[in-house]
Amino acid sequence: MCSALFSALAFPVAPATESVSVRARAITEFKRGSAETRFGPLEFLGGIEFSSSDSRLQSLSSIRFRSDVQGFVSVLDTGNWLTGRIERDGGGRLSGLSDISISPILIQGGRAGSKYYTDAEGLALRRGQAIVSFEQRHRVDIYPDPGFETSAPLKTLDPVIPRHEFRMNAGMETLAVSPSSSPLKGVLVVVTEHSIDDDGNSFAAILEGPLRGVFKVARHDPYDVTDGAFLPSGDFLLLERRFSFTGGLGMRIRRIRGDSIRPGAVVDGEVLIDADMGYAIDNMEGLDVVIGPEGKPHLILVSDDNGNLLQRNVMLEFRLNQ
Repeated sequence: MCSALFSALAFPVAPATESVSVRARAITEFKRGSAETRFGPLEFLGGIEFSSSDSRLQSLSSIRFRSDVQGFVSVLDTGNWLTGRIERDGGGRLSGLSDISISPILIQGGRAGSKYYTDAEGLALRRGQAIVSFEQRHRVDIYPDPGFETSAPLKTLDPVIPRHEFRMNAGMETLAVSPSSSPLKGVLVVVTEHSIDDDGNSFAAILEGPLRGVFKVARHDPYDVTDGAFLPSGDFLLLERRFSFTGGLGMRIRRIRGDSIRPGAVVDGEVLIDADMGYAIDNMEGLDVVIGPEGKPHLILVSDDNGNLLQRNVMLEFRLNQ
């Protein structure tokens, strides 16, 4: 979630990548006290709650899986990379995490930066590149992949959205690569968390290609976008979060038609799932789409515990059946 503004000073390089031990507990029910697994078009496949004695394991903002559907890369809004692998039990359900490593995200000059410079929110992977969107010091930086853990950014992309429209702690929350076979043909898309226009719509942009330009995402108060990922069809899934002291936490996922994403458009879509604290959610911040062994899209979600003992790191998996 949004964090307070820290000093903009940059500091010397932090220690190199270090391995982290993680404990995990299975989540077998999505709706508390119920064995129900179907929630509209989504089928709950299982999940885990995970923790570590290493205080750096916190504040997951986005997650992207490798082609083997086991290895993953995540960014933390504390200014770190997190890499690892998921483990599964004999029934194929999520059971744990292994090979977890954490390292600082380096800024220009090859240094670890302050919170102001390294508040990482969005992540995209494509051949040879790990691409990160940051808020506070709003930008999109491209790192080499492999090698991002020890490299300064190779390039900074124009965010396309006018810089004066970014809110300090509610900037480019979602960064995703469209499928090469889709109408957007493999280009990057960003969506802001709560940088809104006069009509209350969230700013978003296509960052590359012939369709490069600004579009908007219809915002339905009190929800704000926290992450997104494309389906193989080219449709765009948006993970959204709500929070209030009276209503608590909630999350939902919207499906945006891929062919509706164009400069100047205001896009909206059907809600696939809407869950409150009666479900096994927490502060859901990360979403990725992988293809399961049966050939259907699987959605894997992660939460951001904000380093708060009252919150949890959870990973949930669903199958999309339409």
